[in-house]
Amino acid sequence: MTDAQTQSAALQAAPGGEWWRSAVIYQIYPRSFADASGDGVGDLAGIASRLPAVAELGVDAVWLSPFYRSPQRDAGYDVADYMDVDPLFGTLDDFDRMLETAHRLGLRVIVDLVPNHSSNEHVWFQEALRSAPGSEARSRYIFRDGKGEQGELPPNNWQSVFGGPAWTRVPDGQWYLHLFDTSQPDFDWDNPVVGDMFVEVLRFWLDRGVDGFRVDVAHGNAKAEGLPDVDAELIAAGSMDSPFFGQEHVHEIYRRWRLVLEEYEGDRVLCAEAWVSPLEKMARFVRPDEMHQAFNFVYLETPWDATLLRQVIDDSIRAFGEVGAPPTWVLSNHDTIRHRTRLALVPPPPHGAGIGPTSKSKADPVVSLRRGRAATALMLALPGGAYLYQGEELGLPEVTAIEPHQRQDPTFARTQGELWGRDGCRVPIPWEADAPAYGFSGTGETWLPQPPLWAQLARDAQEGVAGSTLEMYRRALALRQELQLGSGALEWLDVGPTALAFRNGGVTVVANLGHDAVDVPRGEILLSSSPLDSASLSADDVVWVRTG
Repeated sequence: MTDAQTQSAALQAAPGGEWWRSAVIYQIYPRSFADASGDGVGDLAGIASRLPAVAELGVDAVWLSPFYRSPQRDAGYDVADYMDVDPLFGTLDDFDRMLETAHRLGLRVIVDLVPNHSSNEHVWFQEALRSAPGSEARSRYIFRDGKGEQGELPPNNWQSVFGGPAWTRVPDGQWYLHLFDTSQPDFDWDNPVVGDMFVEVLRFWLDRGVDGFRVDVAHGNAKAEGLPDVDAELIAAGSMDSPFFGQEHVHEIYRRWRLVLEEYEGDRVLCAEAWVSPLEKMARFVRPDEMHQAFNFVYLETPWDATLLRQVIDDSIRAFGEVGAPPTWVLSNHDTIRHRTRLALVPPPPHGAGIGPTSKSKADPVVSLRRGRAATALMLALPGGAYLYQGEELGLPEVTAIEPHQRQDPTFARTQGELWGRDGCRVPIPWEADAPAYGFSGTGETWLPQPPLWAQLARDAQEGVAGSTLEMYRRALALRQELQLGSGALEWLDVGPTALAFRNGGVTVVANLGHDAVDVPRGEILLSSSPLDSASLSADDVVWVRTG
């Protein structure tokens, strides 16, 4: 059996032509997408007003980051009420109108769900603080007695993902766990009441008509029995293994959720944010009775290197295919440095560090744009599903010119500025070059500052302009759908150690990741990530050629 036949069989191991198997899904970060109210923060009415542009881009669905009631200590990932809209973003009626607009435009809607933790303003946690140790109210969260003679030391050595200890002490002497900010206490999923509550949440939004859920920190709900200390040597070595992430019994939660979704018509989906490795471990989240998709963070973190990319593409198709799931590709999101910038950073910073105005890591703007466009052209030619992050279709770079007093990511504050955090990829996006706030907000207000570069990259400045990043995305997405590349199969071609070449259906894709020019196959040029000046492909370019 050829490579193409093997991979095609893997992609089709599960029956049916469900939409999510080859879909391109566009992430909307509500705070930064479009502001209809004029307060400088994006909202649901703003999203609804701009959805025609998203549909016209050629994607299949949108995924919305959280818009629930929240004190916004972590931009909405600290949820106080899972079944209501925060007034910052509008009302439930606004959500319903946005959903109706999306469906009318042919866009499915996936919403974010945050089951690992709530806000400390959630009614359950407030009740827990008022209740005694050992009470039923406290059993919904992870409260423990401390170590030391007076319980003055945390229960274990776990550290917050955002920096600092993962435990905070309450006035009666107990400690509660928060793997993220102090304002985000972790639920105790060993208590069945927690699982019952989230089933109710699933049904609430499914009944309103959502098409699925992206599950935040899907690998984190289950903790190892006894909450043992973390092996410091493993963490220092960059291991993903820990007693609080990737525990095997987390999968029981999603088997139950899958059964709930299967009660509803229309191929409702679950997508895991699961920062686990190797790929075989990630693929466990998308076994036939669990989730449908998992973000391929191993692919996202792979450097711009032909050998490494070929290996991770092969490994992804194999690992996901072995459990009957399609691979899912992603380059950017609201938690990572935008890939236009990230793939060109020298030296590459550690994952999660972010970049700022004094960072040693720099990206040449010309190289970064070419490389960012090339990476997208390569990704959209691969079989399986794909995710895009708002603004990448405009070629937006990571914004570094954000002053310390303007930064809002809790990572920056909790590490005393040692880590720059994620604000640079969350800056409100530009729609019109000459409008206030570049069309994001009619008043000119923005919750994070926009750079002057946004005028050149605004959507209206690129629309209809040959060679613009927006038009490249439109062309790639239209061809991907027309040629059914998402449901195709990949067959590698040999072109040397610093380039990648493969066939997918009747299309040959060549990506030059080296310095020397690479020959372009004979045939009809369907797409090039940069203008082609000759029959050779320059460094950091990708071309699609119809050869069959």
